[in-house]
Amino acid sequence: MLPHAYELPAAVLLVLGGALACFAGYRLFRTVLAIYGFLFGAAFASSMMAATNTTGMIIAAVLGGLVGALVLVFAYFVGIAVAGAGLGALVAHVGWSYVKPGDPPLVALAILAVLGAVAAMILQRYVIIVATAFGGAWTVIVGGFAVAGERGIVKRPTLTSDVWILYPTSPAPGNRWIPIAWVALGLLGTVVQLGITGKKR
Repeated sequence: MLPHAYELPAAVLLVLGGALACFAGYRLFRTVLAIYGFLFGAAFASSMMAATNTTGMIIAAVLGGLVGALVLVFAYFVGIAVAGAGLGALVAHVGWSYVKPGDPPLVALAILAVLGAVAAMILQRYVIIVATAFGGAWTVIVGGFAVAGERGIVKRPTLTSDVWILYPTSPAPGNRWIPIAWVALGLLGTVVQLGITGKKR
């Protein structure tokens, strides 16, 4: 949650960070961990502030983002497990959107997150490539919708407060092509990383 005036710069950062993760996630994994740690930390910390407290939201976002970035960078192996779990959770959300609207069942979400974390630890290189490619692709799509002013994934509340709330796991209603675009971009990122940027030195 941020003041609405920060929507465009934040959305541009989402697109750029997502593209970096999608096409060079394995080579720059620590940087990608820092970016996503900052995003998660900022989103969590800023949501704790009142919507009318603009300064508080900004300070909380910056401090929470820095803490999140430091936690993921210094917890490298935890970051790998979190990347796998995050990919599993994202797959659960996107897949469930084809079944019915709303969030997936907690059991299915937990199972896919655990499977993703275990797979990430066993097959680190390939899971990092796939997780960063698909996670980055989704971040590009979410940021792109925000830049374009779409309100399906990125919704502006109808309250009197002028804040921007990011809903990163909710596909835009009526836009059934979003998961297809996500898979296509994720596969492209995977191919680029396997063939070019993610090669072992």
